[in-house]
Amino acid sequence: MTTAEGPRPVPPSGRRPRIIFVIFGVGGVGKGTLVARLLRLRDKLWLSRSWTTRSRRSSERADAYVFVDRDSFMDRVKADGFVEWTEFAGNGHLYGTPTLDAPEDLDVVLEIEIDGAAQIKERYPDAVLILIAPPSREAQAARLRQRGDDEQSVARRLAVGEEEDRVGRRMAGFVVVNDDLGRAAQELAGIVDACRRHADEGRRE
Repeated sequence: MTTAEGPRPVPPSGRRPRIIFVIFGVGGVGKGTLVARLLRLRDKLWLSRSWTTRSRRSSERADAYVFVDRDSFMDRVKADGFVEWTEFAGNGHLYGTPTLDAPEDLDVVLEIEIDGAAQIKERYPDAVLILIAPPSREAQAARLRQRGDDEQSVARRLAVGEEEDRVGRRMAGFVVVNDDLGRAAQELAGIVDACRRHADEGRRE
């Protein structure tokens, strides 16, 4: 769903602009686990909770998403309450990132799918896009099964995964291969550090 370009986040006087970190990738790549580890490794990060119309998986935390019915989701769409939203073609479920309301002194983390990342980049051109890639399709399939996806869903995710990965690599400023959770989380934290240093240096110039 195409959105109009939005304004850049405006910081209080004397502070650098807020950074929006968009962590995205194909289903089953481990985005949620990596983001949770990142939030423990680095402070001053605010995670936006996406909305979805799908049911909660048995392996998910209650706060992994805001789980709503389709009517509630579309009511928020009509109220212009999302900065991005999309319908997953494989199953018709809706996903969306609500309007950002992070505290002024925190950088933003979005954990979303590839279509949503493209919308955010259009709306916020300075957003930092970080693609999380699986080490192999076999590893992706194993993660999908582990989180409770049935075989039909696994096959559907794998079928679109390679093309989504190619598109994602063209969009992303950084690519992190999630072959080892600890190593990948440290790499992700290093990207956050580097982007913050760059933003701080730009503010001083």
